[in-house]
Amino acid sequence: MSVQAPPHLRNEWSLLVFTATTNLADAVTKVALPLLAASLTRSPTLVAGVATMLSLPWLLTALHVGVLVDRLNRRSLMLAAELARLASIGVAFAAYLTGTTSLPLIFGVAGVLGVAEVVALTAGASIIPAAVAPIRRHKATARITAVEYLCNGFLGAPVGGFLVAAGAGLALGVTGLVYAAGALLLLVLAGNFAAKPAERRSVHLEIRDGLNFLWQHRVLRTMALLVAVMAGAWHAWLAILPLYAVAPGPLGLDARGYGLLLTCLGAGGVLGALVVGPVNRLIGRRWAMFADLVGSFLLVAVPAVWHTGWAVGAAAFAAGVGGTMWTVNARLLGQELVPDHLLGRFNAAYRLVSWGAAPVAAALAGVLAELAGFGVAFGFFAALGALTIIPFFRVMTAEALR
Repeated sequence: MSVQAPPHLRNEWSLLVFTATTNLADAVTKVALPLLAASLTRSPTLVAGVATMLSLPWLLTALHVGVLVDRLNRRSLMLAAELARLASIGVAFAAYLTGTTSLPLIFGVAGVLGVAEVVALTAGASIIPAAVAPIRRHKATARITAVEYLCNGFLGAPVGGFLVAAGAGLALGVTGLVYAAGALLLLVLAGNFAAKPAERRSVHLEIRDGLNFLWQHRVLRTMALLVAVMAGAWHAWLAILPLYAVAPGPLGLDARGYGLLLTCLGAGGVLGALVVGPVNRLIGRRWAMFADLVGSFLLVAVPAVWHTGWAVGAAAFAAGVGGTMWTVNARLLGQELVPDHLLGRFNAAYRLVSWGAAPVAAALAGVLAELAGFGVAFGFFAALGALTIIPFFRVMTAEALR
């Protein structure tokens, strides 16, 4: 007689494996698409356009996606996003095989992947309370976050670099297969993930509910604004890194070396996920989250003044550690403070404010790098990052975060 795992445990493992597969595929595309663009042009502005298109949907679609997440089945939305990713990669793969790859096509694929990411992450952040038992949410959230960094950075980035070095067609083909596997994993989830019945109001009124909840909560509002600056620094770094790191750029790396450099970010993220619990207990949630401000500053400050791979890699590692500890704590705060029926709209509003600056930062980084050089571009975002210290210590007090 076989003994089946409780549904919440099965769901936890299904979400973990799904997170692993989809983030691995995401990592490969985030390496492959910019490098494909860099093979077609040496313009920092145009190469940064790939990162802009990947993040622009957070600015344009997040709020409406949040309403959908609170109205529709959250698993179905995640499945639709995965299928959209698969289709867009299929188009890029076909174009590569037929020799018709172009910058407009790469931008279009990046845009579809960006919209799919908005849907998948908003629905995925909102599905956890329905999928995982309350007693296991802290561990599940930490594990899922660790897997994100492990597969998106530590494993995915070097895999992406090696696959691109072996051939862009191979990288795109493998990515498509991994997205297909992720779609199948979502079918394993057990439970009711449909939105709870509620009075339907206009889309604009429901969007306003999510924005109002975020804006009226001082801690959550401040968190979103701080992340806007830090996410801007991260996306600026990612936007111009291909031309900065890959020869004939200042670091002089090849595709494999570029992938290994990104691995430093993921390796730091894995370590941050492993230590966030003990760090929270030892020095408190406030100081654990402060590590992200330090790491994000170093991420862009170091390449502004040191053009050596080991220094840039060490800064990326520090950013990864801080980024994970912030993410785990921020997600737990959201699950504790936000009612379930508002989770989709809150997560969308939070990500709009926090990630909405990402496409602007990516585009600005490209323009600054083209007009004034990489040092000025990185230095500008380092200066912005330094300014986040004041609001952090004024609002994110130990009492407020307890």
